[in-house]
Amino acid sequence: MPSRVIARSNQRRLKPVAHSPACNALPRASRRGNGPEFAGKVLDAWAYEAGVTLSFIRPGKPVENAYIESFNGRFRDECLNEHWFVSMRHAKRLIEEWRVEYNTGRPHSSLGYLTPAQFAQAHDEKQQFLTSDSNCSSD
Repeated sequence: MPSRVIARSNQRRLKPVAHSPACNALPRASRRGNGPEFAGKVLDAWAYEAGVTLSFIRPGKPVENAYIESFNGRFRDECLNEHWFVSMRHAKRLIEEWRVEYNTGRPHSSLGYLTPAQFAQAHDEKQQFLTSDSNCSSD
């Protein structure tokens, strides 16, 4: 399962959402925070070219993006605040270890007590089943 936690540039951030396994479909809309990673022209250009509507939460209203705010808090508390990184290589190694544990080693109540990897696998299998005998449509 590819890393979806850390990205270096807007272009890399877009790669995980640029292709959806079901019928090569893109989302119609994408809700985002107001962080600097979403302020660049790369995201705007991608959304325009892909026909995706960007929706931003109101500044100072993180509750409007509760899932990612919850994840960010957990990532900070369990990984970033727990270590003193001595190099970029050290940081990448520890963050990757945390990401693997987060995605494969512990169930999440919001996913029916499956790990994210198990949930993604079940979703992919369901999508393959649903699209195997029917024509794909973006409607």
